Amino acid sequence: MTPLQAATRETFWTIGPVGKAAFYWLAAVAVLVFLYGVYARFAAYARGIADPRDRLSNLPGRVVTATKTVLSNENQFDGDLYTGVMHTFILWGFLVLLVATTILGIDIDLYRPVTGESFWVGDFYLAYQFAVDAFGLLFVVGVGMAGYRRYRNREGRLWGKHTSLEDDAFLWTLFALGVGGFLVEGVSMVGQPARATETVSFVGMAIATGLEAAGLTAAGAEAAYGVVWWSHSLLAFAFVAWIPYAKPFHMISSFANVVVRDEKAGARLPNVPADLDHTNAESLSDFTWKELLDGDACTKCGRCTDACPADTVGRNLDPRNVILDLKAYRESVSDDPVAGSGDRMATDGGAVPIVADEGGVIDAESMESCMSCMACMDACPVDIEHLTSFTKMNRQLVDEGAVDSNLQDVFQDVMSKGNTFGESQSARGDWADDLDDVDVPDARETEVEYLWYVGDYPSFDDRNRKVARALARLFDEADVSFGILFDDEKYDGNDVRRIGEEFLYLELAGHHVETFADCEFENIVCTDPHSYNTIKNEYPEVDFAEFADDPMMPFDREDPWNPDGAVDVFHWTQVVEELVDEGRLGLSGDELDYTVTYHDPCHLGRYNDEYEAPRELIEATGADLHEMPRSRDDSFCCGGGGGGLWTEHDEEVKPSEERLREAVEDTDAGGAIEKFVVACPMCTTMFEDGRKTGNFGDDVEIVDVAELLIEAVDSTG
Repeated sequence: MTPLQAATRETFWTIGPVGKAAFYWLAAVAVLVFLYGVYARFAAYARGIADPRDRLSNLPGRVVTATKTVLSNENQFDGDLYTGVMHTFILWGFLVLLVATTILGIDIDLYRPVTGESFWVGDFYLAYQFAVDAFGLLFVVGVGMAGYRRYRNREGRLWGKHTSLEDDAFLWTLFALGVGGFLVEGVSMVGQPARATETVSFVGMAIATGLEAAGLTAAGAEAAYGVVWWSHSLLAFAFVAWIPYAKPFHMISSFANVVVRDEKAGARLPNVPADLDHTNAESLSDFTWKELLDGDACTKCGRCTDACPADTVGRNLDPRNVILDLKAYRESVSDDPVAGSGDRMATDGGAVPIVADEGGVIDAESMESCMSCMACMDACPVDIEHLTSFTKMNRQLVDEGAVDSNLQDVFQDVMSKGNTFGESQSARGDWADDLDDVDVPDARETEVEYLWYVGDYPSFDDRNRKVARALARLFDEADVSFGILFDDEKYDGNDVRRIGEEFLYLELAGHHVETFADCEFENIVCTDPHSYNTIKNEYPEVDFAEFADDPMMPFDREDPWNPDGAVDVFHWTQVVEELVDEGRLGLSGDELDYTVTYHDPCHLGRYNDEYEAPRELIEATGADLHEMPRSRDDSFCCGGGGGGLWTEHDEEVKPSEERLREAVEDTDAGGAIEKFVVACPMCTTMFEDGRKTGNFGDDVEIVDVAELLIEAVDSTG
């Protein structure tokens, strides 16, 4: 047998029978403590109320998808190459070392006793040693990168009110485990001359060479090995036992959170049950098991806060702190120090209000500051569903009447008038009066291909009426069969729902689906991405039968609307993009020569993953499109969502002003940008305001894609 064929090493070198027995006993204790901790954590989640989503359907498929997401580190790489590389090194290094330890345990404790021989020899052993050294080195490098990122800038996003010693302990424990393992290997190689040619263990050999240069002899190594080996082993056991009780648990809870994620979270909010149980956030007992899991899955990375436009402009909202404040409160009232959510969780009784102006776990102002833009959820690498918890707290504020007076006025206008402007519904179609040679049919009387849901702002706001007229002309130019509902169209309800007015939203949804049922059409097309989102994603979710006997609900319907998606719901850019592709607008692609940039509306982009249709329409006009640094799923909110259109906030700069500054200062074309193009009436309103208050009046013009298109069409005539 050649030396290579005989290559192996003694696992318990210098560790006697008593030491070996102690090792196995301590290992068993560590594993038992770990298993109890994990059990206690998940038992605590089971005390949360049922989640309205079926998050465990197709569990094998969910696990496979989550495994791919986690192993590829795709969420960590999103917008942050450094973090992606760092996390990949740590994750894959940790997993390979874990697998290697498991393989060695199988060989020693199962294979050898059964067969009387070892498979941990020869080529397999050498490949094993190389893999351990290679991935162990990546692990240490990754932890070092994490340390550099954390300590380089103590004002960065990794630091906040919930930063604690456990964060430092987690990092340094991982570093000590990685370096300690190599030190054990190096001392072993100095003390065992037979390993002198084991070049595959390149890190261990380098350390052994350094130790020998420092004066360590074989005898010295043999004497020191037990101390080094036990130090490393005890730290490893302590780490295993510690995992469920502190930040390391995110290695389990984050994976579980990705497994049970709702792909449409935020775009469709959980429904309120008719019996009103656990509707709001009066106490911890109102939170679902998934919302409890969100708290434990949070890694404190701060990506959500970094992406949050409310935080950026100085509003009182830090999405990370909201999630972690809820978790900290849960742990503070818990009888169970393991799970942080014991028997008292269900009986805290609202002694401390979850959300309130003063003295609550969460400041009411924080919830009022949220723009419902979903930037936090998009940025989160572990799929925490911030908006679900935020909406629950907003519902609590609405239930208590503790909302901004301007919002109360909006609610009253919608309830009494059917729109957010407080205007007579009879004037809803007046925007069409100024159209020349374009007939706008009544979809209640005429069968049409597209039922056009115009929306409040294009119907009543003078600036956005121009957009409605431009879009009507585009439909007419392309010979599209369309019609509107006139005074039977009410406000869609998307944003009042996100503010927390669930029952007003239900009334609006019921009214509209009953109106839809009385019309003959093939598809619905929406001007406003907010309307598009709620009609497409949320109206089909309403369980009308549950409210059939409620005298407060003025609709006579029990069947769900469009549950199978038989009616397609579109944003107008999607429809017109197809018309342009078919050549029905007669554009050649060189009509306009403006230098423009485009702002992605949150409800069209992040909510519904539509980024290309508006861009293709802009390019179809011949305009030279330049992207802002924050574009597509990284787009920066205009500030109008979540009720921001109707409220005033104490902020350093308005979101719309910050976005316009980015357009004219940070975009490649810089000051050459002539037009700031939008595809949302609410965005138009916010940016027209920001253009004035931010003194951008002479720098850039706000135009809707429809206005740009109709200008291009007119230029061909």
